[in-house]
Amino acid sequence: MTPSLLSAFSLREPPFGKDLPDSDLWLPPSKQARVESLLEALSGHQSVLLVGEPGVGKTCLLRALRHRLIAPGAGFRLTYCHNATLGRRDFYRQLCLALALPPSASAAGLFYAVSSHVQELAQERIHPVFLLDEAHLLHQDTLDHLHILLNYEWDSKPLLSLVLIGLSDLQDRLCLRRNRSLYSRIHTRLTIDPLLPEDTAEYIRMRLLRAGCDREVFASDALALLHEAALGSLRDIDRLATAALGEAAKKKRRLVERELISRLLQSGAQAAA
Repeated sequence: MTPSLLSAFSLREPPFGKDLPDSDLWLPPSKQARVESLLEALSGHQSVLLVGEPGVGKTCLLRALRHRLIAPGAGFRLTYCHNATLGRRDFYRQLCLALALPPSASAAGLFYAVSSHVQELAQERIHPVFLLDEAHLLHQDTLDHLHILLNYEWDSKPLLSLVLIGLSDLQDRLCLRRNRSLYSRIHTRLTIDPLLPEDTAEYIRMRLLRAGCDREVFASDALALLHEAALGSLRDIDRLATAALGEAAKKKRRLVERELISRLLQSGAQAAA
């Protein structure tokens, strides 16, 4: 975003960038409720399934969750695993590295190191939480083994919570008969829905306000069209809103109107054709 564009709308910084601190994230009430549901489940030492379509805000929700889990005195040890395309041994090697444990050469040694660490944390009254992002990409041999990672003291102690995050395909995979041992251990199953129209409007206002613009920049009918075009996806809202601001600045307009959004969408459709 150019300096001239920023000055056109009295912005200190690009309003729709990704580099926001966790504490500054804004979530609509529906997604904030999902954060509270996650916290309730993890406080009860449950494992969680969280699914949603691309761009609906899974990462924002997880960042808001992280902000709560790592707060002083929260009692959690959070480990984030982002590479789900690994085989079972490399998956446990990744976990060991994330936990600062020396990785073993064998799959059995890796599993033992992780499970022993989990039991040590329990003695310190710290509950470990493993966030497995893009979990719809997990290899089947890893899925086949994850339920064993949840089994402590004859399956009588919930010492670890898994949070599996992914596209809706993940729910379909877990419903398969071969994955029933893992699925039966996931007691909290949540879906993230796209933003509502009023959520989109509030999200854009809040991002602009945080960047320094305290006036209305988007006409109400422009917001409605933008929401419709983005299908409630935060990622697409960011992209379209940024493009709209750029176009308005070029035309020296102080208000983004519906016809400007419409032209942007037509240009995009023609470029894709």
